[in-house]
Amino acid sequence: MKEVYSGKNFGKSGFSGEKLKMLILDFILMTGLLILDQVTKYLALTRLKGTSGIVLIEGVLELQYVENTGMAFSLFQQKKVLILLLGFLLLAVILFVLFRLPEQKKFRVTHLLLAAVIAGALGNMIDRIRFDFVVDFIAFVLIDYPVFNVADCYIVVSAVVLFFIFMFVYKDEDLEFLSRKRKKAVE
Repeated sequence: MKEVYSGKNFGKSGFSGEKLKMLILDFILMTGLLILDQVTKYLALTRLKGTSGIVLIEGVLELQYVENTGMAFSLFQQKKVLILLLGFLLLAVILFVLFRLPEQKKFRVTHLLLAAVIAGALGNMIDRIRFDFVVDFIAFVLIDYPVFNVADCYIVVSAVVLFFIFMFVYKDEDLEFLSRKRKKAVE
C-alpha cells in the first residue's frame, strides 16, 4: 500500500480533511457512548444499589447492582493500579492504530469500532478512579454469566467484530499501515 500525501493535508499533522473528519466523528461517537455508559451506571448506582434487583425477563435477564474490583470475569480483584496501567496501555495501542488507519472507505467501520472500545475502556477506567470499582448491573441469569455493564458491551461486541474484520475482510496488504516500516510516498 502506498501512501501519497496530497496538497490537501491538514497543517503539519499529516491529516487530510477526510481523516480529520473521521477522527472528529470518532470523538463524537466515543463521547456519546461514554455519556450513555456513565448515565446507565449512575442510574444503577442510584436506583439498584441496596435493592434485590429488577427482573426484566424472568429467568433470563435482570438488573442487579454489583461492585466489581477486578477486570473481565473478575480477574485481578483488588489490583486497581495494575488494571489502570493495562487500561492506559490498551488506550495507547488503540489510539496508535486509530491515527494510522488509512482514509479508505473500508476502514470507516474500524474507526467506529475502535471509538466504541475507547468509550468502553474509558467508562470503566472512570469508575475505577472515582469509586475504586466498576459498577456492573446487567445480569444474564439464564446461564449464570458474570454481571456486566454497557461499557463492557461496547468492548466485547467491538472486539469480536474487529476480530472478524481483521481475520476475514482485510488482506495482508490492507494492514501494512500497522508496520513500523512505512513505505515512502511515491510522487
